[in-house]
Amino acid sequence: MAFRTNCHRGRKRTMNEFSQVGQTAVETMSVSKQALLDSFSQAWSQVILLAPKMVAMVVVLVVGYVLARWVASVVAVVSEKIGLQTAAEKSGLAKSMHDVGIKRPVPAIVGILVFWLLMSVFVMAAFNILGLESVSEAMGEVVNYIPRLLVATVVVVIGLLAASFLRGVVATSADRIGLSYAEYLAGGCYWVLSILTMIAAFNQLGIQFALLEKLILIGFAGLSIGFALAFGLGGREVMAGILSGYYVRQRLQSGDQVSVAGLEGTVREVGPVATVIETKEHGLVHRHSVPNVRMLQEAVR
Repeated sequence: MAFRTNCHRGRKRTMNEFSQVGQTAVETMSVSKQALLDSFSQAWSQVILLAPKMVAMVVVLVVGYVLARWVASVVAVVSEKIGLQTAAEKSGLAKSMHDVGIKRPVPAIVGILVFWLLMSVFVMAAFNILGLESVSEAMGEVVNYIPRLLVATVVVVIGLLAASFLRGVVATSADRIGLSYAEYLAGGCYWVLSILTMIAAFNQLGIQFALLEKLILIGFAGLSIGFALAFGLGGREVMAGILSGYYVRQRLQSGDQVSVAGLEGTVREVGPVATVIETKEHGLVHRHSVPNVRMLQEAVR
């Protein structure tokens, strides 16, 4: 009898334990279900709150893209009309860009820069709509940097165009006065001005080359002092010969018969500071170098 009573009590205790476990499981499932429902509810609330902002963001980006494409195409056409590509070709910028692998014409590149400038503004506005201020600030820094890039591009185009013009002027002038190194002198002027142009462009981008600028200024100062000393210590005669050669070249050409300094012969070459006269005596040909200053004063055709 006692054994049966104990068994009955054991079964009852086991049933109570199972009942408690089941009740705990039901409560846990209920809590999990409620937490899941709360999560979905919060997510749906966020979607409902963000939906108008997302729609506004998409509208801003679409309108911005269309407007940026239109403005960029107009800028590219206007740049082509005003001769920007021609200026780039004359200045050597187009060739330099082609050498480094940039195949697009300069007006198209300007249009692309304008497109991304405008798109950056609209993207920044879109992030502001979503409340992402940090991303908007980063985009603002990019937008502020693009105008510097445009100004640097204009500086390079104008500077290289001026350098090419100066090279032509120096080469023509030096060739007219008979300088044999006219091409090297013109090339040196071109590269000096080109380097100064690049330094100015990098300064626009916020990249400083203070040491290089000082070295260039020191170099110019040294050249100026050297020319001044050369002119003061005897360079005046050389300059007088060069200028005289310019005027002699206007009066005489190779093959002309002249009489100068007791010589009668044929002009073979009018050099920078002297003229070569060819004479014949006893069947022999002789060449004489006569200073251009004397040629200008005494030569008679």
